[in-house]
Amino acid sequence: MITIRKAQDRGHANHGWLDTWHTFSFATYQDRNHIRFRSLRVMNEDRVAPGKGFGTHPHNDMEIVTYVLSGALEHKDSMGNGEVLRPGEFQRMTAGTGITHSEFNPSLTEPVHLYQIWLYPEQSGLTPSYEQKAFPPSERDNRLRLVASRDAAEGSLTIHTDARVYLANLQAGHSVRHELAEGRHAWLQVLRGQVTLNGSELATGDGAAVSEEQALTIESPQDAEILLFDLA
Repeated sequence: MITIRKAQDRGHANHGWLDTWHTFSFATYQDRNHIRFRSLRVMNEDRVAPGKGFGTHPHNDMEIVTYVLSGALEHKDSMGNGEVLRPGEFQRMTAGTGITHSEFNPSLTEPVHLYQIWLYPEQSGLTPSYEQKAFPPSERDNRLRLVASRDAAEGSLTIHTDARVYLANLQAGHSVRHELAEGRHAWLQVLRGQVTLNGSELATGDGAAVSEEQALTIESPQDAEILLFDLA
């Protein structure tokens, strides 16, 4: 079963400095039909204006994964980390027992376009931690590159939940296939371009919840970038 979440049906807010789309209920956007999917709790697509950002704020008991599509995002947190996240790089932050952090667009001319994803951890009270890693195009062109997993397989980031996160850049006319083990579910998020998922058409910003499917075939009629979540 594949249930498509169209980009235009997401929650939306434009604060001037921040243009944001919410796949699931978040902040002032609340929809009881779209609260979460499995361990996925937040799927936000954000565009932050030059020189603007999120001030210092707290998190706890959440796995937070951030991916920049264009521009740059400066991160600072209470663990002493201070990094700049650029396209092709993923950041993973385990909030655990509690952290504070800020996120800021350091450019005075270029907006930053990013996705921020929250997943519920398998247990509460974890020790806060942070990782950042680049995944070059050669590792994800026309293939699913594992970028986050519970066991840090294949050099992926470590997330403390039963999920495997894949990134792929598909050139026009190419496809990828992913087998789903019995009892597993999936979420596909189209970051850019257009794809078909087992024959269902999805465009930029669309997502799809997948259950009771044995395999996923993702084909692209044009250049596309996707995130795929394999979930318990």
